[in-house]
Amino acid sequence: MDLRKVKRVAIVGATTNPEKFGNIVLRDLKKKGFEVLPVSPRYDVVEGLRTYKSVEELPDDVDLIVFIVPPEVGIQELKKAYDKGFRKFWFQPGAESGEIIEFSKTLQDADFSFIKCIMVQTNW
Repeated sequence: MDLRKVKRVAIVGATTNPEKFGNIVLRDLKKKGFEVLPVSPRYDVVEGLRTYKSVEELPDDVDLIVFIVPPEVGIQELKKAYDKGFRKFWFQPGAESGEIIEFSKTLQDADFSFIKCIMVQTNW
């Protein structure tokens, strides 16, 4: 997956807690110049950004969806996102599961990243 072509990134699992990865990753990508769209049913605003309650609310022109949630939440949001038309998905370490990886193999027209940390992969 070529992250240099990515501009708009949705963060599923965004949080206001500055010690959690849902906030750390959001701030990191924002600082690096990505347009970040937080997704969380818990908050209206995260780091000054309007929050979307679900991937179903996201605008259609999101380039990449990053998952920083437990796998049981991730699989549900992945299915919703795929059904909405999104095709690029990044699962932060710990957000993936065997079920998600197996499901990803059935989606031939989608691009996935597992295990790698997006903060490390965007250090250019």
